[in-house]
Amino acid sequence: MKYMMLIYMDEQVLSETERAKCYAESAGLARDLHAKGQYLDASPLHPVSTATTVRMREGNRIVTDGPFAETREQFGGYYLVDAADLDEAIAIAARIPGARWGTVEIRPVMEIAGLPEEA
Repeated sequence: MKYMMLIYMDEQVLSETERAKCYAESAGLARDLHAKGQYLDASPLHPVSTATTVRMREGNRIVTDGPFAETREQFGGYYLVDAADLDEAIAIAARIPGARWGTVEIRPVMEIAGLPEEA
């Protein structure tokens, strides 16, 4: 089953050196998951200051700078993995470096008909 792992953390918690180390560790985890056939995708996101929010209300598009909600932790990246079950997904999430400073939310991915096939 596919699981999306959403990584939330305070963007200010890591120094640039710590952030570079976190990215290197994250890439290592991705390589390990790939070798086990579990890796589907992963990527960090640019800072929340680069975010744009789009809402449609009564047929009108509303575009604003920044995230939808003000929170202490920001959505900073994700992993998309293939795991046998939630227990295995939890074990993978515990290995994500961002879990040491923030939160990793795990959600099963819905499979729906009509989406393009993977490349």
